[in-house]
Amino acid sequence: MITVSVVSHGHANLLAALLDELASIQSVTEVIVTVNVPERLVSVPAALVGRVRWRHNTLPRGFGANHNAAFTQCQTPYFCVVNPDIELAGDPFSLLIDCMGQCGAALAAPRTVTPGGIEQDSIRRFPTPLGLLLKAAGKSNGAYPLTEVQGSFFPEWVGGMFMLFRSDAFKRIGGFDEGFYMYYEDVDICARLWRSGMRVVACPGVSVVHAAQRASHRETRYLRWHLASMARYFWKHCGRLPKVVEAGV
Repeated sequence: MITVSVVSHGHANLLAALLDELASIQSVTEVIVTVNVPERLVSVPAALVGRVRWRHNTLPRGFGANHNAAFTQCQTPYFCVVNPDIELAGDPFSLLIDCMGQCGAALAAPRTVTPGGIEQDSIRRFPTPLGLLLKAAGKSNGAYPLTEVQGSFFPEWVGGMFMLFRSDAFKRIGGFDEGFYMYYEDVDICARLWRSGMRVVACPGVSVVHAAQRASHRETRYLRWHLASMARYFWKHCGRLPKVVEAGV
């Protein structure tokens, strides 16, 4: 039913833990692991043997390019992009699929929390020049306030650490824009889904743990990628963002 795409960029330990958690979820038909840089291979849990397919890059590729390449091998109704630093508390997929079915969404996402249980800002309104100024001033980062008991709703965009797509919608939209090497490709694909008449749904009643790396806050090359992607996003979408009715499901 579900193909999970994971890209490892030197994340062997995190990947091993994620594979252990995916092994018990029977709705996960296949896991496509892209090894983006040379690293030691992890062993596949016995319950997952036969469901893991490996891809090895000769040169590192960007977030969107890696997941698009994985999607060419997807033969299931659902395609899920999952970061290796995600921890699953049980099976989030069944509830997300139910949520998508209720509202006809093309993409669903859970709420994400830190390992310490702190709410993350993975469900947000589209970035705008004014919004960036407010964020820089410490006023707002555009995130929707969430609670575990809150019902599902239609946000403007959801973070790329965990995105469950209907495969036909992902194909129809053309996948990720590979012009974004890293960062903002999640914002971009949500904007394109909305513009194409397809819905994005957030399901706060479903949660996953995300041990965010926040590399752009520490390393210069990641900061450069972040700034370049931001510039590309504003060049592509500023003044042309779709109108989203943020109603509950």
